[in-house]
Amino acid sequence: MWARALLGFTVVYVIAAGIWVVSAGFGRNEQLLNVACDPTRELWHDINAAFVDRYEKEHGVRLFIRQSHGGSGSQARAVVDGLAADVVTLALWTDTDAIRKAGLMDEGWETRYPNRSLPYVSTIVFVVRKGNPKNIHDWADLTRQDVEIITPNPKTSGNGKWSFLAMWGSVIWRGGSEDAAKDFVTRAYKRVPVLDAAARGATVTFAQKGLGDVHLTWENEAHLEVKEADGKLEIVYPGANFPDKKAISVLAEPHVAVVDANVRRKGTAEIADSYVQFLYTEEAQELIAKNYHRPTNATIFTRHKSLFPDMELHPATTLVASGKWNDVQKKFFAEGQLFDQIQAAGRQIP
Repeated sequence: MWARALLGFTVVYVIAAGIWVVSAGFGRNEQLLNVACDPTRELWHDINAAFVDRYEKEHGVRLFIRQSHGGSGSQARAVVDGLAADVVTLALWTDTDAIRKAGLMDEGWETRYPNRSLPYVSTIVFVVRKGNPKNIHDWADLTRQDVEIITPNPKTSGNGKWSFLAMWGSVIWRGGSEDAAKDFVTRAYKRVPVLDAAARGATVTFAQKGLGDVHLTWENEAHLEVKEADGKLEIVYPGANFPDKKAISVLAEPHVAVVDANVRRKGTAEIADSYVQFLYTEEAQELIAKNYHRPTNATIFTRHKSLFPDMELHPATTLVASGKWNDVQKKFFAEGQLFDQIQAAGRQIP
């Protein structure tokens, strides 16, 4: 499966009686392009099928929905450079807001839909080899000399950024200092043999190519990875196996948004809005839970709570004094800042 998933980052399809077809015969304003982050392919396959069916029943029109998947940062740049997305479903606030800064989205996009335009949230967990032969149970284990880590590149991947922030936060949120966090993350990246460009590429590296001892990945991707591995992998929730600790990680917030300039030009504003509104319906929230993303509808989340172990999840914005995402980006991922410094320092650590 993983090899097939990597044949191309862009997937174009319509759900019509279960058959994949080309877009011929669909009007210009009967099509949507959802430009999404990498590990959400299966989620959008299910969501799109349900939305297309519902929209046809309500309006008598059969829609065509195209998907583009890739590293979140790369996807944001593609939209800014002209990829005509109607909707973006990216991994980080900063990636989505970059499209607003380019003049393609209206001000206030974050408050347009419920729960700050978050129909679901997620987190970063570990995937390890079956039986956990390296006894990797918590964040501190990542810097051991006998452990190799697989995680994608924060410069291009939302998964990569969330994993970086989870590692840094694992020190800060347990009372450690900034210096201790920098030392820990520097030593952790020394244990990373390859930085793939996107989340699904890192999954292939770990699950198919067999590199590494632990994979830092989205919770939903971890479940899919383990399912496809036929008993060769398992999930570890960092810190969950200690009586004096609680599982801890970052609260990953993948916002959704309509690309206003594009939908106005294409005449798809009504359909794009309906598509995003659909994500908050009970039907869509059930599909979100089924795909191991954490639904933001409290009733649906409670109904499926057995799928989601209790964790102490912290917003990444708690890692900067201002509590602002722009400052998270500047502090950690801007050119020459902490990630770049850590990469350079890590090469010097034996």
